[in-house]
Amino acid sequence: MRLSRLFVLLPAILVCACIVEAPGGASEAERRQATVQQVPPLALKNGAILGGKVELAAATVQPGRVVPGEPARVSIFFKVLEPLAEDYLIFVHVEDPDGRMERMNLDHKPAGGIYPTTQWKAGETVKDEFTVYVPSGAQVRAINIWMGLWEPRTDTRLKLLNPELVRNDGKDRILLAQVPVAQ
Repeated sequence: MRLSRLFVLLPAILVCACIVEAPGGASEAERRQATVQQVPPLALKNGAILGGKVELAAATVQPGRVVPGEPARVSIFFKVLEPLAEDYLIFVHVEDPDGRMERMNLDHKPAGGIYPTTQWKAGETVKDEFTVYVPSGAQVRAINIWMGLWEPRTDTRLKLLNPELVRNDGKDRILLAQVPVAQ
């Protein structure tokens, strides 16, 4: 290890700077600590208020970068503000921000169909999970994951009440995340 010292004498002030260099770069153990096998989850806070009844509190995407042909797991966390009178589906639209890929619709019942929105209780947080993917060979740089709550009998979406605070398309569709795609 080489240690260099630099002294600069200024009027009534002595400044010392040390430069430390490791010989030969990082050790094998240091390299293992500095590398990862997989991109960590993409963790997102949101805060969208839907119909005054539900807050989209947060979400994660695992891994944080989608590999074409491989699934990525999305978890959404809804904070229930007030009971819901209708059974809503979670609508999910996966789109290429550059328009090269056809939109995928991943609409589904909350919590794998075991916990309909009419049973949600004020104060609880409900977790929903689903899988997204990019087809093998797709030449896209990222995917946008749009979502909201939709009542299929009346074909209506639960209204986004704070559109100025979250990314949305003005049609009660929230941009949950833009996820990079590995090439």
